[in-house]
Amino acid sequence: MPDIEYTDWKHAVGSTLAYFYTVFLGWTTRIYWFKSEEGERLEKEGKGVIYAVWHNQQLFLLYPYKGQKIAPLISQSSDGEYIARCLPKFGMLAVRGSSSRGGARALIHLMHAARDGYSPMLTPDGPRGPIYKVQSGILFLAKKTGLPIIPVGTALSHKIKVGSWDKMRVPLPFGKTALTYGKTVRVKDDADMERAAKELEEQLNWATDQSEMFVNKKHFDNTKA
Repeated sequence: MPDIEYTDWKHAVGSTLAYFYTVFLGWTTRIYWFKSEEGERLEKEGKGVIYAVWHNQQLFLLYPYKGQKIAPLISQSSDGEYIARCLPKFGMLAVRGSSSRGGARALIHLMHAARDGYSPMLTPDGPRGPIYKVQSGILFLAKKTGLPIIPVGTALSHKIKVGSWDKMRVPLPFGKTALTYGKTVRVKDDADMERAAKELEEQLNWATDQSEMFVNKKHFDNTKA
């Protein structure tokens, strides 16, 4: 019992600090959106989509999407608990699970969330990699729900790269961030899943490259989305 109480206390304090830091980041970071025409139209229609973002880009997504009906998939790890407790403060719904723990149950919960009007958000190369390789879970979800996938590539001008498997990017204040939408990916009932995975990888990498070029003041071309 003491261990459980300590863990709850640690997560309660840690998630509160993470929330205030995220809000502080939002106040001090200039946010630039580069949405595809289709992605923007789908959001305005409010019919629901699936957001895909690489695992190492997820830490500065809560503030830009605050107040929207989004259901991120969060791992069942202790670290995931911090994020899960932050999500309701931003108006989001936390769905716990991953490809390695509780994957099937998590997909069912994501499908239910989609029926309730939430847009699932997943990291298709998480939780353990390999980095920048799309796993089958997000494609299966898109196939079952019929929702289109919007690839979101982000970049930060001020950050720290952690020495984890995914080279996680920890955002720092007083910088700028770019969020770029790649071409929407749809997974039909008869879709070639390997081809769909490759298409999503290409769009995520392209969107990420565009965001990186923008924040680093290099040539920027957002005409392919």
